[in-house]
Amino acid sequence: MKLANALSQRSELQTRIRQLERRLNNNALVQEGEQPAEDPMELLRELEADYARLEELVSAINRTNNTTETEDGSTLSDLLAKRDCLKGKLSALRNFLDNASALVRRHSASEIKIKSTVNVRQLQKQMDGLSKELRELEETIQEKNWTTELL
Repeated sequence: MKLANALSQRSELQTRIRQLERRLNNNALVQEGEQPAEDPMELLRELEADYARLEELVSAINRTNNTTETEDGSTLSDLLAKRDCLKGKLSALRNFLDNASALVRRHSASEIKIKSTVNVRQLQKQMDGLSKELRELEETIQEKNWTTELL
């Protein structure tokens, strides 16, 4: 099985588990004399089986990510950590630039003038560079996901 297939299965299992949890909670209580729409014990058994399968998949994915190397010697785990940090930096920078470049309209010359505390253009170029780096990193990760066998 390819790593990409395992990742897809993990995502499907996580979705199924969330749905099972909702169904379980919906059947936790009933009015006296009534029956639940679904058997909570059966739902719990399904949930247990799904969590067991998820644990197997996540372990295999993590082992694969820790041992799969790219051309520069980085592991796939290293690239995933870098990707997560790049996404965080980009999000923070985007939010900051949204605030720094917001226009504040004055109705008269006597009102306080508001101006940006940073060079928005320069930071925008930096953000563009980080975005490009993230896109290239995503491509490398995806290529490895589709060519790497799961351990």
